[in-house]
Amino acid sequence: MAANKSSSLKNNLKTQNMKKNLLFAAALLIGITILNSCNTGNQSAVAENSHIEKAKTDTAEFYLYRPELEKTYGYSHAVKIGNVIKISGAVSMDSAGNLLAPGNLEQQMKNCYSDLEKILAHFGCTYDDVVVENIFTTNMQEFIKVCGYRAGLYKKHFPAGNWLGVKELALVGQLIEIDMEVHK
Repeated sequence: MAANKSSSLKNNLKTQNMKKNLLFAAALLIGITILNSCNTGNQSAVAENSHIEKAKTDTAEFYLYRPELEKTYGYSHAVKIGNVIKISGAVSMDSAGNLLAPGNLEQQMKNCYSDLEKILAHFGCTYDDVVVENIFTTNMQEFIKVCGYRAGLYKKHFPAGNWLGVKELALVGQLIEIDMEVHK
């Protein structure tokens, strides 16, 4: 009889331990489920807010420097999306579309940079924010002679870019055109 009582007591203890373990496992599972649902809800909120922020920063802002000319020719002088600004090629011209300083590459270059500086300022930028600069010229040897002018514009660093010799540009007598990319 004592052996039966001892065996019965051991079975009772085993049963109680199994119940405790099952309760612990159930509580742990419930806790994990609750935590996971909190994280999922939080991730949804973060994802939702990220989407809202992305929508704000991915909206294109178009800038017309010479609105009538740009509408006539079908382009925007600059487009900003997020912290990236793309600036179309600056040309040495007046608001009526007339070429300024025909035949004078150095003055045309200075006129291009003057316009580019105004466009940069519109976006709160300077030449130090420029990361890419592409220069197109019909006279590379003359450009190389006068390109030192750029050193006075770029105070911290020169941007990446290309100098491209081309056969012709948009306006008769146009010798240079400069486009840029800015990250602000």
